[in-house]
Amino acid sequence: MLSLKEFFEKNPGIKIIVNAGKGGLGKTTASAAMAYWFAKHGEKPLCFSTDPQASLSDIFEMDLFGKGIKEIMPNLFVVEIDADKRIAEFQEEIRNKIKTMYGIDEIPAEIDEYIKTSAYEPAMHESATYDAMADLVASGQFHPYVFDMPPFGHGVRMVSMAMILDAWIDKMEETRRKAAEYSRMAEEIRGIAGGVEEKILSELREIRQKLDLFRDSLIDPEKCAFFMILIPERMAILDTERALAMFDKLGMKMAGVIVNQVYPRELLDRPNLSEFLRRRIEMQQKYLKEIKDKFEEYIRAVVPMFDREPKGLDMIAKVAEHLFEKPGLEVFE
Repeated sequence: MLSLKEFFEKNPGIKIIVNAGKGGLGKTTASAAMAYWFAKHGEKPLCFSTDPQASLSDIFEMDLFGKGIKEIMPNLFVVEIDADKRIAEFQEEIRNKIKTMYGIDEIPAEIDEYIKTSAYEPAMHESATYDAMADLVASGQFHPYVFDMPPFGHGVRMVSMAMILDAWIDKMEETRRKAAEYSRMAEEIRGIAGGVEEKILSELREIRQKLDLFRDSLIDPEKCAFFMILIPERMAILDTERALAMFDKLGMKMAGVIVNQVYPRELLDRPNLSEFLRRRIEMQQKYLKEIKDKFEEYIRAVVPMFDREPKGLDMIAKVAEHLFEKPGLEVFE
């Protein structure tokens, strides 16, 4: 097995790290710890959360959501994007451009409603998030970029976002064609509506172009490393198997698996161990064997269950130590 530290030593060109998996398994903790370790070793990492639940704020015990990029210790930068705020700013920009374009002081109610409803299109929220990710990577200010992904799509959904945008843009263009069939009653607002739609389409095409470039980096194993975070339980194992299948379908390779929340096996030697904890450890031992059988080539680190929540820089430092310096791979020997 190649440890996490050995993996990065062997792949020095990695500039993007994506941590994925089901919710509650420790993706945010792993992301924070990786960024912490790189900051301590002379790099300038940016830890980016796409989770609307402000998980990084919770882990670092700071108010980070929607506050922009923050340096929380030397060389360690963190950002939690507020996608709703980004969409609202985009909409306001559209309104101002329409006013300037047509020399009007107020947007007609029908047009304003169109702009508002654009926020509810299925691709808009993800587009805003991935657009922010693409902008940050394109800036080249940080290394590496550590992305904490939401618990769906195994982090590979962003790879297909350009296709999602294609379908949405096609739908909008079809709507524009149908608009030409509207009655004369719509003539007075059609010009402005067309301008709104064209501006939104133009903005989305630019986003799609950036996402194409971003996607090229994501699917390049020399530039991007995808890690699955799992715990020794049935559903997490099944989810990781599904993720591997998704990677295979997209022609991508998973960089590794990090096994989290593992109880030390030596606890079983304690005569006063509670029956509940004994059964939990025995269950984990069974699933650890299954994890080795199915994912041995991907296992990079084993992180133990701690006696308290891994929050704050001191605990993040401890997680980073287990990830890179004490990977615990002997569990699988």
